Amino acid sequence: MKILLVGDIVGNPGRRFFSEVVKKLRAENVVQVVVANAENATAGNGLTLPVAQTLFTAGADVLTLGDHAWGQKDLETTIGGEKRILRPANYPPGVPGQSSVTVQTTMGPLSVVNLVGRVFMNPIECPFRAIDAEIKKLPANVPIIVDFHAEATSEKIAMGHYLDGRVAAVFGTHTHVQTSDTCILPKGTAYMTDLGMTGPYDSVIGRQIAPVLKRFTTGVPAKFEVATGPCGLEGAILELCNTTRKALSISPLRIREPRS
Repeated sequence: MKILLVGDIVGNPGRRFFSEVVKKLRAENVVQVVVANAENATAGNGLTLPVAQTLFTAGADVLTLGDHAWGQKDLETTIGGEKRILRPANYPPGVPGQSSVTVQTTMGPLSVVNLVGRVFMNPIECPFRAIDAEIKKLPANVPIIVDFHAEATSEKIAMGHYLDGRVAAVFGTHTHVQTSDTCILPKGTAYMTDLGMTGPYDSVIGRQIAPVLKRFTTGVPAKFEVATGPCGLEGAILELCNTTRKALSISPLRIREPRS
């Protein structure tokens, strides 16, 4: 089983390029499953059900969220209707939506869990306790992959070692900057600190450059609109053994369209 893991999709440009790349990779059977972080997919902040459906139509099997899960207010009332959209497991009890799912693929079942970090982020419940509870709920003998949407590299690396040997893969999202540390941890779990971003690469993590520079150089608030221009898709390809259901490899992926 080859799984495409896609870093944060940013706005309409990111959705467009995601669709183009994923349709091609799936048509060529390069990957059989696609898991993407979509918490910035609608106007750069949050997700709506119609946008989610376009990503599913393009080839996504599961969409994960993060600290901007509720950036689009409609999702709170609609997320319960789509089990393939995951919000972080360490939100408080009673929050709508679900935090894990087991999907049936052409290569067998696969479980996906979503978590959000606490370091340098909004107060939230413990992701380490949350993942323990999620693993207990999921079916035995089905590989589990975990999207840990977090800011601090140390927190992500700690989570990787915490889950080493217990899940098939742990990968980070949120920073929009791809890391170069793909590896198989000592007990067999595939790991990557951050998948990166899918969207305009001549930007500041997907946003127009000028307003961000204004904010940094003057301290004056500015609206950070999604950038335009050529796009890239960043992420990784995770390969699982069909027999043991354990990770065989994880390789970074970066595909960019040329500047015109």
